[in-house]
Amino acid sequence: MTGIAKRMAHRRPASSLIGDESGTALPELAFVLPLFLLLLFGLIDFGRMGYEFVMANKATDLAARLAVTLPPACTGVATENAPGVVAVGTAPPRFGTGCASGASICAAPATVTCTAAVGSATATEIWTRVEQLMPSYAGPENLKFSYSYDAKLGFLGGPYVPVVTVEIAALNFHFASPLGALATLAGGGWEGFAASIPFPTISVSLPGEDLAQGEAG
Repeated sequence: MTGIAKRMAHRRPASSLIGDESGTALPELAFVLPLFLLLLFGLIDFGRMGYEFVMANKATDLAARLAVTLPPACTGVATENAPGVVAVGTAPPRFGTGCASGASICAAPATVTCTAAVGSATATEIWTRVEQLMPSYAGPENLKFSYSYDAKLGFLGGPYVPVVTVEIAALNFHFASPLGALATLAGGGWEGFAASIPFPTISVSLPGEDLAQGEAG
């Protein structure tokens, strides 16, 4: 048998080529793999975000509980309830009268805010206690304290008892995986997908602690 005859003998019939599916797995893999990676890394990244949000919630709760029992983290917070403006001809209220007993019994101090970056002893102590619970990309500047007046707290001449608010804010969560590129490969058209998104703001408010009762207690 000549060489040509041998080659002709080894040729597959045309009918057998029609049902041949060898190699079709590669295009299917190229189509499915980006979608699979997008789902996998999306679960990982958003799982990280959920974990960091839960831990940040715990950090905020702890920081608020510490803030209401320690001296103010911010400077300029009032120390006592001063008398409010009394109408002419009206007898001033007695010291010890609850601030909520009437209008303008106590003066309303302005709200004072600061961040843990101020470096006060209280701010430093609180940040040291909660730092391990905060996201790795958070700093003292992201932990905010606020001291605001509430007439239901305290009495005239007594210690100023503010509502203390602790907030975690101005954070951006950074994706560890290239979700935008994977979404584009999967046909999502997300070329402008941002590598980071705003982290949810977390806030906790508690009344300051004061065991003094005054005359209206």
